[in-house]
Amino acid sequence: MKKKTIKRLNYVLLGIIILVGIGLWMRRDPAEKLLGNVPMDVFVVQTEKVQLRDLKRQLLMSGNVKALEEATLYPRVSGKLLKNVLKEGDAVKRNQTVSLIERDEVGAVYEPVVVPSTITGVVGRVYLDPGENVTTTTPVALVVNQSTVRIEVDVPERYIGDLHKGQSAVLRVDALPGKDFEAKLNILSPVVDSMSRAMAVEFVAENPKALLKSGMFAKVDIALAEKKDAPSVSKKSVYTDEQGQTYVYIPSSDKKQAIRQNVKVGFENNDYVEITDGLSTGEEVLAFAYGVKDGSKIEIK
Repeated sequence: MKKKTIKRLNYVLLGIIILVGIGLWMRRDPAEKLLGNVPMDVFVVQTEKVQLRDLKRQLLMSGNVKALEEATLYPRVSGKLLKNVLKEGDAVKRNQTVSLIERDEVGAVYEPVVVPSTITGVVGRVYLDPGENVTTTTPVALVVNQSTVRIEVDVPERYIGDLHKGQSAVLRVDALPGKDFEAKLNILSPVVDSMSRAMAVEFVAENPKALLKSGMFAKVDIALAEKKDAPSVSKKSVYTDEQGQTYVYIPSSDKKQAIRQNVKVGFENNDYVEITDGLSTGEEVLAFAYGVKDGSKIEIK
């Protein structure tokens, strides 16, 4: 009886060991499963080819759209708003009447005082209703000329040397997905903010169809520099040693060893780096070869 009990315990223990083993195997790292029977001293790698690419270095900033011309209208006298001659959205010409003011003077009768527009554009806002009191510092209306709009962004000072007047940028707004507007750098502030370490920069964009509205949130994609047909590889495939020498790893002729290849690099952006010497277009390099050394055994997947 005692022997049978021990035998049963042995079977239970064996079953537990098997289940634990299966559990550990299932929890293995996916990369370990991928390696299968590849020896531990062999690196499983992928390759990429040196390709000709048009490389761009860009800076993405954001700001609010404003009409290039905006005019807030104020009455010349104190009194009450008699009438809004124009409403929001109405086109208006320079010197055209926007509102009428009734002078507030006891014992005297005057003709209504005209509040004219100082620019040609569109009435963007009407601030008051008839009968409300006004003074010479009370805004009555806002007129905007949105045929050209401006966007002011704060550019970090480390990029200032890459900017110049007339520089191109692409303007996008969430309200018009898939629509790009060409913008040009119009004004560079002469000073850098000592707190934010940034410089105010104004871009302008033509807006003949008035698709862009004052107050819209905009993203400005600034082209800092560009290099066309640059032989390049992924930035993560290029390394730099302690002496400052840049290099890549290339596969040996039998594809079984990693060979260090010194290279010279040129233009780069966030993703790619130009190879100016040491490799030719079409040659293979090991991609993201972390842990690989010169002479390491490799298996290309």
